[in-house]
Amino acid sequence: MKPVYLDNNATTAVAPEVFEAMQPYLTEFYGNPSSMHTFGGQLHRKIEDARDSVAGLLGAEPEEIIFTSCGTESDNTAILSAIESVPGKRHIITTRVEHPAVRSFCKHLGRKGYRITFLPVNHQGQLNIDDLMKALNEDTVLVTIMYANNEIGNIYPIEEIGAILRERQILFHTDAVQVMGKIPVDLKTLPVDMLSLSGHKLHAPKGIGALYVRKGTRFHPYLIGGHQEKGRRAGTENVASIIGLGKACALATGNIDKESNYLSNLRDKLEVSLLKTCPDSRVNGDVASRLPNTANLSFEYVEGEAILLRLNEYGICASSGSACSSGSLEPSHVLRAMGVPFTAIHGSIRFSLSRYNTGEEIDKVIEIVPKIIKELRLLSPFGRDDAGKKIACTS
Repeated sequence: MKPVYLDNNATTAVAPEVFEAMQPYLTEFYGNPSSMHTFGGQLHRKIEDARDSVAGLLGAEPEEIIFTSCGTESDNTAILSAIESVPGKRHIITTRVEHPAVRSFCKHLGRKGYRITFLPVNHQGQLNIDDLMKALNEDTVLVTIMYANNEIGNIYPIEEIGAILRERQILFHTDAVQVMGKIPVDLKTLPVDMLSLSGHKLHAPKGIGALYVRKGTRFHPYLIGGHQEKGRRAGTENVASIIGLGKACALATGNIDKESNYLSNLRDKLEVSLLKTCPDSRVNGDVASRLPNTANLSFEYVEGEAILLRLNEYGICASSGSACSSGSLEPSHVLRAMGVPFTAIHGSIRFSLSRYNTGEEIDKVIEIVPKIIKELRLLSPFGRDDAGKKIACTS
């Protein structure tokens, strides 16, 4: 049974064109690009071609792109570079809804003596700019705020935040892992100093990412060793995956609007149908400002893990939040920060789509989910209405 894969915010399928571009550099052209001989040295040009493609998708200059192993490395590198660049300042501002790559690292720095401000969000998961303004002070070295949330899809006002910080000459980093290829990003006009991305969210392979560092921004490398990446990130380059990331970015360039419309139509169809057929369900997040591929739904009185297990029996892949937190039994920190009710927070499911999803697959999910919710609510001691009658879905 072919799975219905709706967990694309966790990882995406490698595009066939990407695999085809990578394959020769896994088998035939396997040299080290730092070698003096032609067999290895010829790969340097391919790396630079990939850098051009990544920069093209971002509206950046190629020399502003540093290849890394993943989004987490890019996030950690950006934060460490900032605090090393301005060692006299000890205050970092982030949000309560960041990915663990930022949130956990900031907590780690808090234990090392840095003062961390975690900005709150409202019930829709959005920030209040006034909270940011109140948090800024002369000791603030960095603000790191995600471009879009991986669990609920919210898009944050990065341009507005960046303008505020640029005026105050405070470094600004954004984790843009979830937005690449989904919404346009133009770093010629977007006022950010550093931006992280990850290949496996963009139909490139796992194990490759990139960090944008604006020209003129002071930078301190995280990995120190050889001369690779002009001394900004040591370690022999992952040539095949770099080429794959470049191809994925080239495929995304120019197709964002078309793909966005396609995905938002599928997402809206899914949401409207499930909200109609499953009473006591809700959409989490800001429906007016979110990624086109992401739907986070809460089904009250049932456990999200139970829903996922039943979906899996039908070959449907979804998630209850961040893949990097899925081993935890704790409820989503994003939904907790939003104040989602206890009866709903444990029954939250994230459906995240890609260009490879079809209308027929969405129809299958629309057919199956109400049956699962009905079965689980009949088993739940909490699944009752005010009159004591058990709540079920209509199918």
